[in-house]
Amino acid sequence: MKNVLKAEELMMLVVSVVAYQSMGWAWYWYWVWFLTPDISMFGYLVNARVGAVTYNLAHHKGLAIVCGLAGFWLNSPYLLFGGILLFGHAAFDRILGYGLKHFEGFAHTHLGIIGKDTSRTQ
Repeated sequence: MKNVLKAEELMMLVVSVVAYQSMGWAWYWYWVWFLTPDISMFGYLVNARVGAVTYNLAHHKGLAIVCGLAGFWLNSPYLLFGGILLFGHAAFDRILGYGLKHFEGFAHTHLGIIGKDTSRTQ
């Protein structure tokens, strides 16, 4: 089942790249800006709760869709680009196993705990 979910996220990333290409902009700008949503992790410098909120806002596909649709309706290519980029980035993170964060800390996501296996003793 895990591979099916990853394949689904891969298709969402492909849709994002294709949507970007349809805008007619240079292909490399997508990849130049691709990791910018990860700036939201700086919220963890304050505490886990602020970090989770800032990270989740920048990686929420619903926000990405709203942003993209607003860009389409308002004829704003930059807003549309932001929505497409956020959508693709969130899909990419899910492929890697990074989900939306819980308040307990960065490793606690809606997809499970990421990072070192803490259940084993050393």
